[in-house]
Amino acid sequence: MTYQTLSVKERIEGNPYVGRGIIIGKSEDGKKAVFAYFIMGRSENSRNRVFVENGEEITIYPYDPSKVEDPSLIIYSPIKVVGSDVIVTNGDQTDTVEEFLKNGGDFRGALRTRAFEPDAPNFTPRISGILHFDGKFSYEMSILKSGDEKGSVCNRYFYEYEPIAGLGHFIHTYVTDGNPLPTFVGEPERVKIPNDIDAFASEIWTNLDNNNKIAMHVRFIDLDSGEVESVTYNVHEV
Repeated sequence: MTYQTLSVKERIEGNPYVGRGIIIGKSEDGKKAVFAYFIMGRSENSRNRVFVENGEEITIYPYDPSKVEDPSLIIYSPIKVVGSDVIVTNGDQTDTVEEFLKNGGDFRGALRTRAFEPDAPNFTPRISGILHFDGKFSYEMSILKSGDEKGSVCNRYFYEYEPIAGLGHFIHTYVTDGNPLPTFVGEPERVKIPNDIDAFASEIWTNLDNNNKIAMHVRFIDLDSGEVESVTYNVHEV
């Protein structure tokens, strides 16, 4: 069996709109857990956002509050930490997973209570990931998407990974631009992850479409010491 693993640049270069994206994996030297989350936007409402760090958590806020039209799908906390788990999602399902974990539940159980976003005709998928650090690093990913063009049913897909050094899995909401936007298809894509956080962050940010990229957060977590390195980019200055 052949496994195609491409650089992030090769996955996204020249693509005007992959939407929101999550990458999770392990650095090339096998010493660090890695994740990245980015958002893009086509409308003024979507582009009016910034990532703000609050300790280990990230919250999305409007850059200019006076321009907010509908806050329900653009303002949320994409990254939260619960015990030895790190949650990263593209919507308020972060809070659902957090609540389930705090009450003895799990990632899959939480997402079975949720569905894709109610933004017809796109029916944007909810993409989610969780990094587990309870003794041995592992991670899970999920996508919840409409089963048809009417949004009449929700299909829920879950993926469980044992990390491989230098390998990440990349899931994003859309294939490319369109009207309606074409939903991501297939399994999370295999991407290469280097040892250097700045090089990795720059590779993602540089190759996201300049007209539509909004914000990005990349984090490397040392598997021995727990030391955290992070990089956050915003188009709007915070």
